[in-house]
Amino acid sequence: MYFSKIAKVTLFTAIITLSSMSTIARENTNKRFNWGPLMDAITQVESEGNSRAVSGNQCGAMQITPVLVEDCNAILKKRGVKKRFTLNDRFSVKKSREMFVLIMSHYNPTNNVEKAIRIWNGGVNYTNKGTQRYYKKVMALYKQ
Repeated sequence: MYFSKIAKVTLFTAIITLSSMSTIARENTNKRFNWGPLMDAITQVESEGNSRAVSGNQCGAMQITPVLVEDCNAILKKRGVKKRFTLNDRFSVKKSREMFVLIMSHYNPTNNVEKAIRIWNGGVNYTNKGTQRYYKKVMALYKQ
């Protein structure tokens, strides 16, 4: 009987602890993450800060493709948000950064910096090998 009470208390304590840990993890995921320093590093690698930069179908300081703009608009539509981005918005640093944050909120909800860099370079289906060089360049400039 005594062992049974200890077992019950231990089980109860474990459940409370796991529940608290789950809440903390959820809160950390939901907190607004400061992407600013990472976006600054990515902007330097992509265009050296030139908001008018064009390379093929990639435009603006963050070198955004038409496919990314479409993806952002699909995410907004799915969320029931009326706002939409245009191809010209790629030349706006402010709107480019909004697109980055939107993409990360959808594909990288845990705010993993490494994953963010690799997604930005290689897309959602990136490979570590294919994005390694880019990852190293961004990390060399990234100041947390």
